[in-house]
Amino acid sequence: MPKSFPHRRRQTKIVATLGPASTSKEMIRALFDAGADMFRLNFSHGTHEDHRARLALIREIERDTGRPIPVLADLQGPKLRVGVFANGPIDLQAGQAFRLDLDTAPGGARRVQLPHPEIFAALKEGSNLLLDDGKIRLRVVACGKDYAETIVVAGTKLSDRKGVNVPDVVLPLSPLTPKDRADLAAALDMGADWIALSFVQRPEDVAEAKELIKGRAAVLAKLEKPAAVKNLLPILDLADGVMVARGDLGVEMPPEDVPRTQKLIVREARHAGKPVIVATQMLESMITAPTPTRAEASDVATAVYDGADAIMLSAESASGAYPVEAVTIMNRIAEHTQDDYTYHTGLVAHHQALQHTASDAITAAAKQVAETIGAVAIVTYTMSGSTTLRASRERPEVPILCLTPRLETARRLTLSFGVHAVQTPTIDRFGEMAEYAADVALQSGLALRGQSIVVTAGVPFGIPGTTNSLRIVVAGD
Repeated sequence: MPKSFPHRRRQTKIVATLGPASTSKEMIRALFDAGADMFRLNFSHGTHEDHRARLALIREIERDTGRPIPVLADLQGPKLRVGVFANGPIDLQAGQAFRLDLDTAPGGARRVQLPHPEIFAALKEGSNLLLDDGKIRLRVVACGKDYAETIVVAGTKLSDRKGVNVPDVVLPLSPLTPKDRADLAAALDMGADWIALSFVQRPEDVAEAKELIKGRAAVLAKLEKPAAVKNLLPILDLADGVMVARGDLGVEMPPEDVPRTQKLIVREARHAGKPVIVATQMLESMITAPTPTRAEASDVATAVYDGADAIMLSAESASGAYPVEAVTIMNRIAEHTQDDYTYHTGLVAHHQALQHTASDAITAAAKQVAETIGAVAIVTYTMSGSTTLRASRERPEVPILCLTPRLETARRLTLSFGVHAVQTPTIDRFGEMAEYAADVALQSGLALRGQSIVVTAGVPFGIPGTTNSLRIVVAGD
C-alpha cells in the first residue's frame, strides 16, 4: 500500500505562490507542513530555470510525504502599457484633454504613446481607460484607428510604462502572447498540473489554450475582467476551474461590485462542479507584518463560508517576510471557520439542483447516507476525476477520500473542496476497492477502527462518468 500523508482537517484548500522568499526545499516543505496544498509558479516573474528547480523540489517533497501535490503554472498574459515621457512624470488634472496615439515620440503633458493598435480598434466614444491600476481615469471623446482623444476624469501623476485597463470593451487580443506560448510549453514540459490563463475575456480564449495544451494539464481561467464575468457560464463550461482574481477585478469594476461578483463566481463554479480559487490581497499586510489585520482574517473566512474550493496567497508567500506564518494563519482561519456550526448550514442553503442521472443520484445518496449513519468519510474511486468532482460539488461535512490509479488525476483533484487524493494500484473489483479504501482511511487518519465509510464507484471500472454503486464499509473489519 502506498504511503498516505495524514489528511488536512479543513476542507478548503490553500494555494501558496513560490518566489524569492520560498525557493529552498526546506522552505517549501515548511509551507507544505504549515498547510499549503498546492503551489503556484508565477511566470510573470523568474526564469524557466527558476520554476523548473522549484517544481523539482515540490516533486521531491511529494515523494517524501506520499501526498499528491499539484503545481499551478500561472501565465502572465498581455500587458498593456503606455510609452515613456520626455521629461519625467506628468501631472494629469481632472477636466484636461489628453491624447493617446501610436506615435513613438516620447510623451509630454498633453499626449503619450499607447503602443497597442488593438485598443484603438475596440474603443468608441464614451469608453473609459484606466491607467496605473485605476489611479487615473480617462473618458474617450473621439477616436480613430491610431489615436484616442480623452478627457481626464480623475488624475494624478503618470510615469513611464504604467499599465492600461479597458473595462468597457472586449479587446481583439489573444490571452496568449509569444512569451505566454513559450512559458506554456516550458510549464507543460516541466509537468505542471494546472495552467492558469490570464486576460480571459471570452470562452474562445479558453478553447485556444485547451487546443494547445491537449489534455496535458487542466486549465484554470482567471476571471479578472468584466467581460469574463459577463461570459461566466460559457467560460465555466470549457474551463476545468476558475480563479476569482480580485485585484484586477477591483481595477476594472467598482470596488463595491467585487464582493457580490466573488460570491456569484463561487456559486456558479460550484453549480458547474468546477473548482474555484479566491485570490489576491487575502493577507496582504503579512508581506511585511507577522500577523494579518482583522479585516483580512474576515476576508479569508468569507471565502471559506462561501464554499470556495481554495484560497490563495501571492506575494505573502512568494516574496514576503513571513511566508510560513502567512500559510499558518490562513490554515487556522479556515479551520476555525469550518468549526462554526453555521458553516455547513450555509453550504446546504446554497445546494445545487441535481442532474437526472444515476451518477448524481448515487453521489447525493452517499452524502445523505454518510450523514444518517455518522460515517467519517466518503470514498470515490475514479479514473478521470468526474466521480470525485461530483462528490465535492455536494460539499459534504466529511472528507472525500479519492482513490485513483492515475497520479495526474490525484494531483488535479487535490485542489477540490474536501478531497484527500491517494494514488492506488489498478483495482478491478468493487469488493477489493472497498477493502483497500478502508485500509487507506485507517492509515491516513480519516477513520478509526470500527468507524463507517461510504464507498462509491462506477461498475464496471474504468468507464468515466458511470458512478452507479454505493457500499457502507466498516474500517478494520
